[in-house]
Amino acid sequence: MHEMGLCEAIVQAAVKRADGRRVHGARVRVGGHPVDPEVIDQGFRLAAAGTVVEGAELDLVLEPLSVRCRGCGTEAPASDATALTACSRCGAVDIEVTGRDDVVLESITVDAPGQDRYPDKDPERQQGDQREDDRPLGGRS
Repeated sequence: MHEMGLCEAIVQAAVKRADGRRVHGARVRVGGHPVDPEVIDQGFRLAAAGTVVEGAELDLVLEPLSVRCRGCGTEAPASDATALTACSRCGAVDIEVTGRDDVVLESITVDAPGQDRYPDKDPERQQGDQREDDRPLGGRS
């Protein structure tokens, strides 16, 4: 259940950055990890339930690792675990893996502070439009 842990971390980071404001959208870059976008979207929605992120749209940007064969020079995206162990063209195991292996919450779209959308409800629910940009979620680069 690697994806659910990833989704929970994304939501936690968005909640922290939102600082009590309602989140309408989140842009997340996933580097290196082969993930299924539909699974991530569903996990994000589950993890966001009951938070200021609930109902937010997820913009997922996938950046797969790349593999370069030192034998034949072939360069290709690593689409699965097999591609990380041998060259897809010649079968050589003398390969170099490149790319980022991290997850970054690049931006969130939030309500503007001080504009109560639900005045009789939770003060965390506000409206407007502000954006918080490019803060790493964690991982390695």
